[in-house]
Amino acid sequence: MGYDKTRDLGLLLIRVMLAVVFIYHGQGKLFGGLDGFAGYLASMNVPAPKVAAFLAALSEVGGGLILLSGLFFRFTLPFVVFTMLVASFKAHAGKFSLQDGGMEYALTLAVITAALVLTGPGRLTLGRFLPSGLQRLSGEEV
Repeated sequence: MGYDKTRDLGLLLIRVMLAVVFIYHGQGKLFGGLDGFAGYLASMNVPAPKVAAFLAALSEVGGGLILLSGLFFRFTLPFVVFTMLVASFKAHAGKFSLQDGGMEYALTLAVITAALVLTGPGRLTLGRFLPSGLQRLSGEEV
């Protein structure tokens, strides 16, 4: 099969939009809303709510940055998938519709992120500027 530029452009568009969403939601928690988020987690009996809040927020912001760069995808994004699955089935369990506070949104983010873990970032990544050995280490298509 030949090189498909439209596939890579499509993956880039998905990565950028998903990154914007994760960074937007994570930065609000990480830079100012961590105590409130930890309190929310504590109300759901999440163990070590302050640690869990920090890790979830870091996962969202860090995952967004990973999505933008396209580097180390397969090593790091499973943590983001896990975070979104926990949000889906712990914070939003029992309902599907987002309008009812359900899991629709968080589950969609988890599934799209998991799909990107499986497909890889495509060729339009910052890895193009790395030596080939580092490209392979980062999971980049060489």
